[in-house]
Amino acid sequence: MNWPAPSDFVHGSPLPPPAEWQRPGLVMTFNLECPGCVSRGIPFLKRLHAEFGERVYLLAVHTSYGHKFFQRDEVEPTLLKFARDFARLPFPVALDLDGSFARAWATEGTPHWLAFAPGGELIRSVYGSQENAQTRLQYLLEEWAEPEE
Repeated sequence: MNWPAPSDFVHGSPLPPPAEWQRPGLVMTFNLECPGCVSRGIPFLKRLHAEFGERVYLLAVHTSYGHKFFQRDEVEPTLLKFARDFARLPFPVALDLDGSFARAWATEGTPHWLAFAPGGELIRSVYGSQENAQTRLQYLLEEWAEPEE
């Protein structure tokens, strides 16, 4: 399974691969140069965190797939500043420098969402950040996430 190494997590704690997950999760591939990612995708992921908290795993993976390639030292400082200081992301962010993560999961571009069931089964792969994509993902998490006690 193609998954970011612990050293590729540039913000937050590294997440194990979905096969080790005890709860559902959502991974978004994105790029800081993607307007839909920054204006709709990231805010949507933050809203999901506010609603579901620790009941689901959330991860944003910054990928070069479909975008200009930058060396790690060219992209990591900007990505870290975005995640920590600007967007104040409450979930981990990993780096897919060469686009291999995005290609391995057959993403169509950015943003692309990968929804996993507990135990790692990929249950949905959705491209885009428009309302229809967000609604489908929201309903899926509501169905799969354990209710709060």
